[in-house]
Amino acid sequence: MKTRIDTRFEALKSEGRPGLVTFIMAGDPNLEASQEILNGLPNAGADLIEIGMPFSDPMADGPSIQLAGQRALKGGQTLAKTLAMVASFRKSDNKTPIILMGYYNPIYIYGNERFLEDASAAGVDGLIIVDLPPEADNELCIPAMDHGINFIRLATPTTDSDRLPKVLENTSGFLYYVSITGITGAAAPDPDRVGKAVAAIKEKTDIPVAVGFGVKTAQQAAAIGKGADGVVVGSALVSVILDHLDDQGEAGPDTAKAVHELVSDLASGVQSVKH
Repeated sequence: MKTRIDTRFEALKSEGRPGLVTFIMAGDPNLEASQEILNGLPNAGADLIEIGMPFSDPMADGPSIQLAGQRALKGGQTLAKTLAMVASFRKSDNKTPIILMGYYNPIYIYGNERFLEDASAAGVDGLIIVDLPPEADNELCIPAMDHGINFIRLATPTTDSDRLPKVLENTSGFLYYVSITGITGAAAPDPDRVGKAVAAIKEKTDIPVAVGFGVKTAQQAAAIGKGADGVVVGSALVSVILDHLDDQGEAGPDTAKAVHELVSDLASGVQSVKH
């Protein structure tokens, strides 16, 4: 079953360029502002969109995304509201792929089968669940695929040749390559090293490889995009939201505009690359 993710990467391949994958935290700083930011991402240049599911113990995230999750939870964001955001987005956009990213606990509490049914109905195309290893594929990965939802796995610089086949086994949509060791937004990636790592992965799989963690500028996005099928930017966008909050911690009048302007700049970098 072909998903929106498959269709989008096929289109990007035909265009001969990498895609821009943008990440925002659902409900940050509040539901209304978050929805406005989400709805404007495709026109700003996002090819695929990752939406973070706020969780109280985000162990893989750096400070900016941790704070975004805290703001969202404080504002009353729930998994049900996150799915409602996707459903609202789908009223005006039925083509841009949406991937939910986060941790297993909120899904487990929601109920796996109920979650997959509701996510599919809302228009979710993929899942990235950072704390579910391949050994637990029967838990959520394989059931997700049965609902037509891609399950996207993470590979890192420490994923060796013995581990990689297991990581790739049930991965679909794309593989998310973490460009640095450590937490999100902690350091800038080395394009040459990342390019070699992605090339090595591509010898083992035909699925697209998107690279994230540490990309902040159009120049970095272009450099990483030369060797990747997609470039993921998250912490930089979340930081823009933080920078445009008012004294009460609410979105200012230019918050969404500032995020979209950065996305447009990043998109120009990615779109300058020809494979």
